[in-house]
Amino acid sequence: MKTLKDRILKDGKCYPGGILKVDNFINHQMDPILMKSIGVEFVRRFASTSINKIITVEASGIAPAIMVGYLLELPVVFAKKKKPSTMEVTSVYSFTKQRSYDVCVSKDFLAPGDQVLFIDDFLANGNAAKGIMDLVKQAGAELVGMGFIIEKAFQHGGDELRSQGIHVESLAIIESLDNCEIKIR
Repeated sequence: MKTLKDRILKDGKCYPGGILKVDNFINHQMDPILMKSIGVEFVRRFASTSINKIITVEASGIAPAIMVGYLLELPVVFAKKKKPSTMEVTSVYSFTKQRSYDVCVSKDFLAPGDQVLFIDDFLANGNAAKGIMDLVKQAGAELVGMGFIIEKAFQHGGDELRSQGIHVESLAIIESLDNCEIKIR
C-alpha cells in the first residue's frame, strides 16, 4: 500500500532496538483518511474470506478494526487488557512495552461458529496474534485470517504465522530498522 509506505517513510520515527514509532498518524494521533484507506485495503485483501466478526486487541488495533468492521458491516470485538471474572483469558508479551499482560474476551462476543478476522497495528514477534489465536480456540471459533498495518519482517512473527497456514496480510512490511534507517519491502 503505497500511501501507507510513503507516510511511514515521511512521518515514522525509528529508535534503537527495532522500535518504529507511528504514533503521529496510526496509534496515538490518528489520520482518519489514511485509516479509511487501510480499512478499504484490508477489505480488498480478505474479500474472498467468509467472515462474521472482526477481533483486535485494545487499544491500537481498535481504529483499523472499526474501519474494517464498518466497511464490512460486521461487529468488532476487542480483547481487553483488564480481566473481569466472566471472560476467557490468555497472556501476551508486548515487544514494545517489554512486559506480559493478560487479554480477555467475553464468551458473549466470541462463540463457536464465529469466523474471525484479526486486525492489528503491528506484527513483530507475533505474540498478540498468538494470544488471539488462543482466545479464538478457547471460544470454539475459527480464525480465518490476520491483517496487520505494519509487519516487522526482521522479527519473524509473520514467518511463523504463515508457516502455520494462517492467511496473513500486512500492508507495509519493514525489512530492517538497522542504524535507525527504515527499509520497507
